[in-house]
Amino acid sequence: MKKQTNSKTTYELKPGQPLTARQKREIQALVRMPESRVDTSDIPELPPGAWKSAVRGKWYRPLKQPVSIRLDADVLAWLKSKGTGYQTKVNSLLRQRMLEEIGK
Repeated sequence: MKKQTNSKTTYELKPGQPLTARQKREIQALVRMPESRVDTSDIPELPPGAWKSAVRGKWYRPLKQPVSIRLDADVLAWLKSKGTGYQTKVNSLLRQRMLEEIGK
């Protein structure tokens, strides 16, 4: 959906909606444009300490996908001994390992 705002064109996209050919061309034109030519007058500058207490991923909630997994009985017992949320613990351990492996 195209919207006209103060002689600037903005686009409202629904999640998952693919970009049109025109939108892709406009994005490529912006990518090629030197930063010195990009108009940022409508974006306020943040004070120096604005990101001091920022927390990465605080509101990020990845999509969950149900799976069936077979675990050794002693591994499952250990996970459950840590309290409620053993599935979350499994996910956390796997995510930690994944991030270590991909170098983040």
